[in-house]
This record gives sequence, C-alpha cells and structure tokens, in this order.
Amino acid sequence: MPLALLALAIGAFGIGTTEFVIMGLLPEVAQDFGVSIPTAGYSVTGYALGVVLGAPLMTALGTKVSRKRMLMLLMGLFIAGNLLSALAPVFGVMLTGRVVASLAHGAFFGIGSVVAADLVAPDKKAGAIAMMFTGLTVANVVGVPLGTFVGQAAGWRVTFGIVAALGVVGLLGVARLVPEMPKPEGVRLRHELAAFKNVQVLLAMAMTVLGFGGVFAAITYIAPMMIHVAGFADGSVTWLLVLFGLGMVGGNLIGGKYADRALMPMLYVSLGALAVVLALFTLTAHDKILAAVTIALIGALGFATVPPLQKRVLDQAHGAPTLASAVNIGAFNLGNALSAWLGGLVIAAGLGYTSPNWVGAALAAAALVLAFLSAALDRRAARTGAVVAGSVPADQHGALIP
Repeated sequence: MPLALLALAIGAFGIGTTEFVIMGLLPEVAQDFGVSIPTAGYSVTGYALGVVLGAPLMTALGTKVSRKRMLMLLMGLFIAGNLLSALAPVFGVMLTGRVVASLAHGAFFGIGSVVAADLVAPDKKAGAIAMMFTGLTVANVVGVPLGTFVGQAAGWRVTFGIVAALGVVGLLGVARLVPEMPKPEGVRLRHELAAFKNVQVLLAMAMTVLGFGGVFAAITYIAPMMIHVAGFADGSVTWLLVLFGLGMVGGNLIGGKYADRALMPMLYVSLGALAVVLALFTLTAHDKILAAVTIALIGALGFATVPPLQKRVLDQAHGAPTLASAVNIGAFNLGNALSAWLGGLVIAAGLGYTSPNWVGAALAAAALVLAFLSAALDRRAARTGAVVAGSVPADQHGALIP
C-alpha cells in the first residue's frame, strides 16, 4: 500500500477523534460555559448536521481544484475549526468551531476514498479505502479514550488543541506524501450530480443510512443500557467503547479485504449477521460478559459494511464519483442521527433501555433487503445487456438466406 494512504489515515484519525471525543467531555464543556448538558449536546448534533450539509457543499467547491489541494484545504478547515473550539470564550463560538470542523469531514473522506482507490490496482481498491478508514476506527480505540482522559484531567480545551495539532500532522502528510492528482478533465458539477440519477447509487446510500444506523441505534444508548441493565459501573463504559472500537478496526480490515473479492456477498453476510446480533443484544445485554462480546461484534459487523458500501458507490458512480462518495459519508451521519432519534422514541415510550436494539435490528434487516434488491437489478441489467449484445437485426437474418 502506498505511503500516501498513511497520510489519509492520519487525517481520518484526527477527524474521528474530534467527532466522538466530545461525547465523553459534555459535562466539562457544560460546566465551563455554564450551560446544561442538553445544551452542550448541541455540539454533537451540530457536528452531525454539519457533516451532512458540508459533504456535498465542500465537494462541489472542490470540483474547481485538484484533489490533493482540496484535501489540504479541508485539513486547514479542520484545524481552524478545532482551534476555534479550543479558544472559544462562549458556547456559541465553540459550537461554531464544531460546525466549521465538521464541514471538512464528509468531503475529506469522500475525496480521500477516490484518491485512495486511484492509488492502487483495481483489485485492491476496497482494501485501500479500508486502510484510510482505519484511521477513523483506531480513533475510537486510542484517540477518543485518550482524549477523554486528557480532557477530564487537564481540561477539554487541551484535548481540542491536541486534535488541531493532529490536523497539522495530517496536513503535512498530505502535502508531502499524496501525489499530485490533477482534476479530471471534462468533469463538471453537473456530471457529478448526474450520478444521483443512477438508482444503484441511491440504493447504496440507503443501505449506508439503514445499515450503519442499525449500529448507532444501540451504541448511542450504550451507557444507560450497560449501567442499568448489565450492571456495569459508570467508569466501565469507556472500556466497553474501546471494545467497540477494536471491533470496528477488525471489521473494517476484513470488509476491505473481502469486498475486493466478493462485494455483494460481503454485504449479505455483514448486514444479515448485524441484524441477528442486534436482535440478540436484547438478551445478551443482561449478562456482563455476553454484553461485552456483543458490543465488539456490533462494531466489527457494522464497520465491515463500510468499505464495500463506499466501493459500491464509487463503482456505480464511475466517471464522476467524488460527490457521490462524499454524500455517502454524510449518509453515515444521517443514519446516526435517524437511529439515535428512533432509539430515543422507543425508550421514551417505556419499552426499556434494550429496546433500541430492536430498532437497530430492523434497520439492518431493511438494509439487507435493499442489498438483495440492488443485486437483482444488477442481474437484470446483465441479462438485458447480454440479449442486446447477442441480437441480430431481422434484415441481417434475411441476408443470410440463400
């Protein structure tokens, strides 16, 4: 794998850290600014919405410059946003910094996926995408727990300062290691938008929303579920999330490896198993050991879908993949927001802290149905193409008769 993938992974590590570390620092942020915990929680919601909106916006702007330069500009935006948060005098400024940083998220992963795929041979594209996403998964194992510890010990502002420094390392890595890749000739914004007329691109994005949404339906409420149902101590939640992160790392690498060999079967297996494991979580959540194992499996199966889904979008949006790739990253965050909302509804309805697991299982099962539908459309298109290629016009048949 090219060294340029290391630079992309470092950038992904910084982005993953800043996205998730805030969840463990909400009490410190709320106390510092004198706001309530729910108000501080807007820093999570604002970031997610910024990703959804920023992915197409920043990618559209990026059609005017080379991909390498755009990646550098996005890392610069990420650094500025985290510095603004770290130095914010009031909560509103801190929230603005979060939104600024989030604008780089979707476009970085979207453009980075295209760059990563272009750096390797066709049969290694999903593996290259997975290598970049390894930075995001490792952030949940190392960056988030460490950032939470530092923020609680030395102040949350120090954590955001360190994240900004990671952005500087990522920026320098992109500048030094990523080769110059000129903007493809003839590609305009209207060409990028045309990819969304392809029903297969839309199906892949819907699978992203539903499949990864299934993961976050459960993980969003992991703390109350593990404390009140499994009986873990409050301090154990951090290490349970480390297990989740370790599962993400393994699932990401496996998904990247097998997606290059058999993309759709990889999706069938990962989505089907995810639906089953999420349903079982309603039972295993009552036992500490089984709950810990299940959390790791959810991370592994959830992230095993990421490289194949991202590659599926790139394959179906061939010729103009950049915007579609970035919007698919926004689809992950849309799934997170949707599933967290649905999970909150069933808890509020009095169905218990394990009820979001049923929501997650239903979402993953729906994604599996879409995967089968997408494959069926592929087979129909292949049959239609074969018939057209093998047909002979009637007048030619007549010309062959003596």
